[in-house]
Amino acid sequence: MYQTKYVRATDTNDAVTKLNDEGKLLAGGMTLIPTMKQRLASPKTLVDLADCGLAGIEDLGNNLRIGAMTRHVDVETSNSVMEGIPALAALAAKIGDRQVRNRGTIGGSIANNDPSACYPSAVLALDATIHTNSRDIAADDFFVGMFETALEEDEIITAISFPKPSAAAYSKFPNPASRYAMVGVFVAKGDTVRVAVTGAGEDGVFRHEGLETALVRSFAPEAIEAVTVSSDELISDIHAPGDYRAHLVKEMTKRAVAACS
Repeated sequence: MYQTKYVRATDTNDAVTKLNDEGKLLAGGMTLIPTMKQRLASPKTLVDLADCGLAGIEDLGNNLRIGAMTRHVDVETSNSVMEGIPALAALAAKIGDRQVRNRGTIGGSIANNDPSACYPSAVLALDATIHTNSRDIAADDFFVGMFETALEEDEIITAISFPKPSAAAYSKFPNPASRYAMVGVFVAKGDTVRVAVTGAGEDGVFRHEGLETALVRSFAPEAIEAVTVSSDELISDIHAPGDYRAHLVKEMTKRAVAACS
């Protein structure tokens, strides 16, 4: 690695003050630290958010509000999450390995918007709201593209509010080595049906209108059969070609819908 300055912020205002054009915010560090080790990022300052009071889970009745610095393991084991949105707890339990789940944070995952990360699919399918130090952002407006979000340079995620669905499930086909999603599908049923796909899109997480329309008509796995999932704009790499990922999108959706019932 190389020399860098490490500082701990006391709150989000302090973090913004300490952050400069060549600085980076540090949450769990599960992506940033390996990136720095590979010399793909070289921030002069790391601003640690650990002391900013951004961790915790609140049950607000119709919503769960989860602080940005809440670790994956805490989402996985939270009684409030297991009772209110069990699919979200199940998703957290499948992220990476035990070390990652004990260090990684929900806010860090969402802010990074890795195209194969699990949490973005839950945020999008559950129609969550991302709270920052300056505004609230709807899920449909937050994810802009691969590794891109609507966050400004001095904007910090403070929490995410998840509406409780009447039914929801997440089905993931993991890469056997990295455990990232080659395809992950989160299905949520409420006033309507939302289907969010991660791991497959060239621009990152996305909703699939055809799958949503079919499931609104009939919320059953067999309703997926007639839907066409195009391989256009899906990732093709050494792990799987686009047409195989298109097949997995349908299969993972069927499994998620079946798990909802």
